[in-house]
Amino acid sequence: MIQNRNIGDILRVLRAVPNTALTAGGSGDDTEVTGVIIDRAAIGMPKSAVVAIPFTATLGEDETLAVTYTVQEGDAANLSDAATLASGTLTAATGGTGGSTETGCLEIDITPAAGGRYTRVNVTPDLSASGTDTAAISGVVVFGGMDRVPQ
Repeated sequence: MIQNRNIGDILRVLRAVPNTALTAGGSGDDTEVTGVIIDRAAIGMPKSAVVAIPFTATLGEDETLAVTYTVQEGDAANLSDAATLASGTLTAATGGTGGSTETGCLEIDITPAAGGRYTRVNVTPDLSASGTDTAAISGVVVFGGMDRVPQ
């Protein structure tokens, strides 16, 4: 089928992870960031999604920024019944020769249809250096495959 409509008509982008700054060995480093609880029923029960985690990191040579993520799902509005839908650790960036500033966006494919009504993404950013490296992250979820009225 050829899609002749605006792609924005069939996708929803929602904030998932608050803006977070971290300093190696200090504030925000290796600390879990609790994401926003998203009610999938309010947006048509999407069946697929991509978690996007944009980042900027100032890294020493060969130092890294890694992000551990846990996507939770459940039917309780406060996710008191949270179960893990997906989890893992990704290396977002590695410092270049002499140190460098790296920017990018991690992408994590998830299948929310396998979960309950509510979902949340928690992340733990981790800088490998012990002192001067810094980073900033945030996150959104791009949902697709929502129930729609035929046009």
